[in-house]
Amino acid sequence: MHPGMQMPGPTPGGAPYGGADESNMIASEASVEARSKFIERTYLHLAGAIAVFVVLSAGFQMIPGIDEMVFKLLMVSEYSWLAVMGAFIGVSYLADRWARGSSSPTMQYAGLTLYTVAEAVIFLPMIIMARQFIGVEGIMTAGGITLAMFAGLTGYVFITKKDFSFMRGALSVVAVGALGLIVASIVFGFQLGIVFSIAMVVVACGYILYYTGNVLHHYRVNQHVAAALALFSAVALLFWYVLRIFMSRR
Repeated sequence: MHPGMQMPGPTPGGAPYGGADESNMIASEASVEARSKFIERTYLHLAGAIAVFVVLSAGFQMIPGIDEMVFKLLMVSEYSWLAVMGAFIGVSYLADRWARGSSSPTMQYAGLTLYTVAEAVIFLPMIIMARQFIGVEGIMTAGGITLAMFAGLTGYVFITKKDFSFMRGALSVVAVGALGLIVASIVFGFQLGIVFSIAMVVVACGYILYYTGNVLHHYRVNQHVAAALALFSAVALLFWYVLRIFMSRR
């Protein structure tokens, strides 16, 4: 449930930092001031995306009759969820291109906004079911655990300053395999149990390490919106499967 990630390429434009135009420099090669500002902006935008996601998720649930509407949509056919997933993947790809590939700040923010809204929409059935199975407190606990895991992994990368770009190929292969299993489970009607959810938690943690390493070593200082989107996608993936594990206990 995350956009495709490629190593960031040159992005024109941007404001100068520290009296010199460093806006197109890789963060690891820029001045301390420019690098610090980039990291600060990245995580502020990530926090904003998470806050908007929470507000949208709560707001969607207040729509009269939304529970019945969602379940009727998903019960129309076993392929209805495949259609939702396909639409989400397409929207995610478009949002990532806008955020990462555009020189226009407006388009970059449009990409992050579009992706955040898409995540809130695809999470809606899960949140509705989780509310019935584990209640609001259970959802909040799962969210708290997700953020704690993210903070721990982020701290590890920042302390060690390791570059996890070597994980890109393995993560891509695993993600494609996992998507294949999800599609097969929908088509053939078998359940992906708690072992799969635990495995996907590990994959999500891998993506957090990978994207955080890219923040330190590969993004350019004017790509804070794209970096925030990538990190948000990993946090959302982690939250999805932590929530599934909580629900499986019931």
